[in-house]
Amino acid sequence: MRRDPRAFLNDVIEAGSAIVEAVDGISLDGYSQSRLIRSSVEREFTIIGEALTQLAQRDRALFEQIEEAPQIIAFRNKLAHEYTKISNALVWGVIETNLPVLMKRCSHLLNQLDERCP
Repeated sequence: MRRDPRAFLNDVIEAGSAIVEAVDGISLDGYSQSRLIRSSVEREFTIIGEALTQLAQRDRALFEQIEEAPQIIAFRNKLAHEYTKISNALVWGVIETNLPVLMKRCSHLLNQLDERCP
């Protein structure tokens, strides 16, 4: 059975919320010093990237409404395959700059879909 595209949007939102919770109250320095938090954040970004990849395969039109999606997928791939080249500052920048925009966009799209197909 094919998964509803709303489930992938929800995965992005939940993983993003987990990242926000993991870094709440810490700085880049605190993030850099905690392997546990870094691992958690990187795992959640992996989930986000995979959810967006699956969304692209299942509902291209919906995927294309998420402008940040290709960059986030590329970021996920770097985390998974080029982890030695990823700096903590880069991840922190994605958390501060890209993640809030992505979560807001996915929430908006999910609300639109829920209104159409409850």
